[in-house]
Amino acid sequence: MKAQPPHHPDNPASASPVARFHRPEDPEWHWLENREEPGVTTFLEAANAEFSTWFAPLDDLVERLYHGHLARRELAVHGLRTPLDHYTYWSETAAEADYPVWWRHPNGKPDRAVPFLNMEKRAADHDFLELGDMALSPDERWLAWSEDTRGDEMFDLFLARLPDGEPERLLEGIGPELTWAEDNTTLFFTRYDATQRPESIWRLVLNEGVAGEPELVLREEDPEFWLGLGKTRSREWLVLESASKDTSESYLIPAMAPATAPRCFRPRESGVELSLDHRPGHFYLLHNRGATHFRLDMIDEARVEEAADADQWQPLIPHREEDTLEGVDAFAWGLVITERDHEEAQVWLRVIEFDEEHGITRDERLPLPETPCSLALGDAPHFDQRRLRLREESFVLPVSWIEHDLDSGERTLLKQQPIHGDLKPEALVCERLWATSHDGARIPVSVVMRANLVGHPLPTLLYGYGAYGEVLDPWFSVARLELLARGVAFAVAHVRGGGDRGEPWYLAGKLEHKANSFRDFLAARDCLVEHGISDGERIAAYGASAGGLLVGASLNLAPEAFSAAVLDVPFVDVLRTMENPDLPLTTAEYTEWGNPDEPDTRKRIRDYSPLDNLAAAPYPTMFLQGSWHDTRVPYWEPAKLYARLTELGTARGPVLLRTDMAAGHGGASGRFKAWHDGARQDAYILWALGVENREA
Repeated sequence: MKAQPPHHPDNPASASPVARFHRPEDPEWHWLENREEPGVTTFLEAANAEFSTWFAPLDDLVERLYHGHLARRELAVHGLRTPLDHYTYWSETAAEADYPVWWRHPNGKPDRAVPFLNMEKRAADHDFLELGDMALSPDERWLAWSEDTRGDEMFDLFLARLPDGEPERLLEGIGPELTWAEDNTTLFFTRYDATQRPESIWRLVLNEGVAGEPELVLREEDPEFWLGLGKTRSREWLVLESASKDTSESYLIPAMAPATAPRCFRPRESGVELSLDHRPGHFYLLHNRGATHFRLDMIDEARVEEAADADQWQPLIPHREEDTLEGVDAFAWGLVITERDHEEAQVWLRVIEFDEEHGITRDERLPLPETPCSLALGDAPHFDQRRLRLREESFVLPVSWIEHDLDSGERTLLKQQPIHGDLKPEALVCERLWATSHDGARIPVSVVMRANLVGHPLPTLLYGYGAYGEVLDPWFSVARLELLARGVAFAVAHVRGGGDRGEPWYLAGKLEHKANSFRDFLAARDCLVEHGISDGERIAAYGASAGGLLVGASLNLAPEAFSAAVLDVPFVDVLRTMENPDLPLTTAEYTEWGNPDEPDTRKRIRDYSPLDNLAAAPYPTMFLQGSWHDTRVPYWEPAKLYARLTELGTARGPVLLRTDMAAGHGGASGRFKAWHDGARQDAYILWALGVENREA
């Protein structure tokens, strides 16, 4: 039986926080948005205390899950060694450590290894620490890095002379991205505006570590656009990108002449996304101009001033109906193209080699270990390297790093994540189902379970996201083994709004098509039941951030479809958030959700925003998680949902709120605390699915 927290109506001090903090004049709980009001933290702390009291009978299960997880993984982690021009670099995380230590040795001299950045030591004085970016000067004498010690995604810039120079804080409150020019003295970084939008790029000249005054390089005035930094692998060009959710333009600066004013490659064109890479003699343009699924063109470097005229672009890979081009990486010998098959929702890496006249001498896809799986190009710092590092994983294949020799075709396993304990990857099975949504669309549904339980309807955790074109390619999870070992199936709904079936899949789940995402999620749930994989009475839904919107809206449509739901930092107050352009990141989101200043758009958002569509319905039990320093989804969104669901009083089980007062959008930064937080969520899921009992 799912016991409720103890209720003492005659003792106001022990009543629900919602009852104690209710304000009749503010039934929507908007007062929670004022973080400066003492009552806000008092309310959140009271909800945390209520959560802890209710959860106490599950604490033993949390510890069993947590320690079971630790026993299954290799706690001492040694990263792959990557040689640069002068030194070889890698990270090591000690078995008892939360954070890594970075090491290096001169190439070919492993006996002279020394540590140069100890993140475990740097985290000792902070409740939270996140590394934003690390950037080595080209001569490998200087290390710059950005770090966030609050969780609010505001970063400080540090510089140290390698290998053992004392770190110096150069700047505070900048963006995370850093890029060195090739002169070894100039560092580029971003700064935010009042809404935490990266709106400007700055240049900092460092003379033997002594910093001058930062100089503005580029500012983006349009509030829907943000700026980013990069450098081509050829190391000849710095690339400054200004982009919204559906439009981009790039600026170029010679990497050896960083004081040069940035030159716009091609003025932005509404709805056209364009990214660049470079090989001496040519620029490569991945874009969707007249090509919904993207195409690849090129232009001679000598004619780059003519790049504004698209008629000067030379076709290389045409637009195709069956694939979306997702990325291009240039090497001295050719290109690695990342492309996605629409029909099978599978990513591929495609190798193209050129001769001296730029004729194609090779065009083939690299092999996959299985399907579906994830495949990505790993570290490849050398422009001429012909041994590619690949990262492969699936729901049943632990993360593996492969070296692929382009000349021999030989594949060498460099490293595979070791798995300990009683449930090995070979005892699992993954299936790909296809659900039919409300409009006939075929929705991929991935499910992993123990092979010896196939054919038995299982309690199931269904996960989804469905926004920004983000792809849920298969990933292996050690923590997930604790659920699988107890007979739970884990499923992923690859709904529209994500990029799982390419660009068309994304476009079919955004703006006026957003409701497709929610219908797809419910169709995935029904498909699992129809195929006999899931027990229809024991399915829990999980969504984080925009995935919380997916789950929240789905629950409003079909509150009885799930027995439980976990909403982690959930984006559930969509309309009110989008109506406030002063909130971080809001204006940059207009091309994803729409601008509510337009009446039709406002109505559309209002019709699905979870907080705006609550009703006295039989909602499932819910675990809501927020973070005090979250700048992407403010703490008040899950807090409002908790308060209003509690006041409705129609849920079939407890509605619980836990706010991490020392974290941001990504949760805890230390790995052990993050794993413990995951074990807490898993304990709740197991209880809600009836797999583990809870003694009141």
